[in-house]
Amino acid sequence: MRQDMTIEPSMKLADLIELNYKLLDVLSRLGIGLGFGEHTIAEACSVSGISESSFLLICNEYTFDGYVPAPELLASGNAEDIMRYLHNSHIYYMDREMAHLRSSLESLLVPVDTAQKMVVEKFFSDYKAEVKNHFDYEEDVVFPYVDALLEGKNRNGYSIVQFEENHSNIDEKLNDLKNIVMKYLPEVCDPLLRNDVLYHIFYLEEDLHHHTLIEDNVLVPMVDLLERKSGKEVMK
Repeated sequence: MRQDMTIEPSMKLADLIELNYKLLDVLSRLGIGLGFGEHTIAEACSVSGISESSFLLICNEYTFDGYVPAPELLASGNAEDIMRYLHNSHIYYMDREMAHLRSSLESLLVPVDTAQKMVVEKFFSDYKAEVKNHFDYEEDVVFPYVDALLEGKNRNGYSIVQFEENHSNIDEKLNDLKNIVMKYLPEVCDPLLRNDVLYHIFYLEEDLHHHTLIEDNVLVPMVDLLERKSGKEVMK
């Protein structure tokens, strides 16, 4: 990735994808489909009802290593856009990616003995449940709290600091699954299927890492600003 390039509202969407093709999935979660012709980022945001600042925050996080959002960009972003993106991502991970990975693992494990198969399947099921709990907390606690702030309602007893302090990285255990598939499954496993599963785990691990960074580096400071603007005393 070229670190000397910047993503600007005047940039064409086609050039953005050339810069980072992994943003194809990001665009779909933002509600922007292909067939966008010569549209610029600004034009796509206008059509899709997304704040340009929110779009830039998300795409920069997925594109540039070590990206730190500028305070003025965070201040001009829209927390509702970020939550909508995260919500769509939750659906994408649980309904598509987890289902696809489970199906691929089941095919890979066909020649494996029952005991080892059960260990791998339990590991995956436990991980999927952990990810669901993580997402459910955000959907049921964090997002309604931010909505209440945006509506000017008082939500005493909670602060985004509590989310930040207890926020876990849901991509870490995928490294364990990756090592199981790469190092410990027997040679009878189809090598092409094994590679397919590994590619998928690497992709999901990286994507979930960026997802976490958007929560930590974009949503949390945005909500902190909302708390300060609402005159709420941030809990320490």
